[in-house]
Amino acid sequence: MTKTVNQTSNHPITVVISRRVRKGEEFAFEQLSSQMTERAAHFPGYLGAAMFRPSSPDDPEYRIIFKFRDRETLTAWEESPERAELLEQLEALLAKPSEREVTSGIITWFTLPGQNPVKPPPKWKMTIVSWLALYPAVTLVFVLFGDLLAQIPLLLRTMAVTIVVMLLMSYVLMPRMTRWFAFWLFPKKNRDVR
Repeated sequence: MTKTVNQTSNHPITVVISRRVRKGEEFAFEQLSSQMTERAAHFPGYLGAAMFRPSSPDDPEYRIIFKFRDRETLTAWEESPERAELLEQLEALLAKPSEREVTSGIITWFTLPGQNPVKPPPKWKMTIVSWLALYPAVTLVFVLFGDLLAQIPLLLRTMAVTIVVMLLMSYVLMPRMTRWFAFWLFPKKNRDVR
């Protein structure tokens, strides 16, 4: 089953796959999953992957998350013979067919590292936390570089500021903000939503 969320062709694409492994097949499954990741890493556009093991012995579900630069590079990987060969072997180890969700955009900022993927927070909460990161980031850029930026034409100034701020948001601020506000973004009762 495939579910697509907020998908855009020019932005990084995150794929979350849920797989329920038959009892006793966990070692073989993890070996094949490692091979799959190694093969994906050689494809253009590959940005990384992570595997989350089952949260308890009673729940045999693995979550695999991987990212590609854009829709085109993801499609190239998903249609490759290298993937198809291992996918057939993986599916034979499962209790039921894989479930797959594709996301892109701001929603991928809101993930908790080291935990199984969770249901995304409400948009209004994501907006507030994003603003709490964005406002000080933009203010800091103008405090540090305001005089220099004032000498640059408006379009170039805007481009420079947005590049710096988006890099800060994606790689520095939002991972921290998501951890700091996890208690509010992901109330405990929702953290294990599948």
